[in-house]
Amino acid sequence: MTVTPTATHLVRGARSASRKTGQPADVLLRVAVIVLATIVAISVIAVVTGMAGSTSATVSGRFEGFSPLAPIGTDNLGRSLLPRLFQGTVTTLVVSLVAVICSAVVSTALGMLAGFYGGGVNETIMRASDVLYAFPALVLAILISALLGPGRAAAIVSIVVITIPLMTRVVRMATRSVAGRDFVVSARISGVRTPSILLRRILPNIAGTVAVQASYALSIAILIEGGLSFLGFGVQVPDASLGLLIQQGMLYMTQAPHLVIAPGVVLVSSILCINIIGDGLRDRFEPRETRSLR
Repeated sequence: MTVTPTATHLVRGARSASRKTGQPADVLLRVAVIVLATIVAISVIAVVTGMAGSTSATVSGRFEGFSPLAPIGTDNLGRSLLPRLFQGTVTTLVVSLVAVICSAVVSTALGMLAGFYGGGVNETIMRASDVLYAFPALVLAILISALLGPGRAAAIVSIVVITIPLMTRVVRMATRSVAGRDFVVSARISGVRTPSILLRRILPNIAGTVAVQASYALSIAILIEGGLSFLGFGVQVPDASLGLLIQQGMLYMTQAPHLVIAPGVVLVSSILCINIIGDGLRDRFEPRETRSLR
């Protein structure tokens, strides 16, 4: 949850420095996009084609270092870590992305209804969001996983429930600002049906806000999935996820630190890149936000 402020400060500092030195302001954003795209592309291609090798075959001794059969070493069973790392990356990203898409759809619908109608509808939706928001994220995720049982479904539901409250609040505020504009008021006076107003007039004008919040929610989703899998409530063996790989590698940290370092680097890099991209989207869609005068 603390990754976003750090990435934000990095982006703002880089752009402030670029304005002083005359360098392109979006260099950091481009690097983040390239790094994230590379991670995703290589992982997906490796998993689909199997070019990295089998995730279950023993290729060498336990905790071996770099070799042609195991480019980043082997695990406690003598399996190459590389194919499991690719599998874990794809699993984490797919679970997180599916959850964020579901969360964005639900949050957008709830936020638009609350912001457009106000009154009792707004109070009901916002108070329900407050109840969910009051729970610590990881505690709520563990509670949901305990009720549903460990697995991908529990991780997806946990992410959706945790990310909905904040996204709903932001969408509601954006909807209220758009709902008061002349073109929306004119449509309501003209008798245009509410669903048409929401979908054709309000939604296109808040799509940028939804995209920005979804990008931040994706980084939070990766953290939640990693935390649940690390604690044993998320993805289960024989499947792999970044959190599960870190949890398994922690048992052999002194013998084979690469078992923790490799998935840890991918996890941190993915979250950092997503947050930098989110900042870029924010600057693109919300250019008039208040900025420092220094």
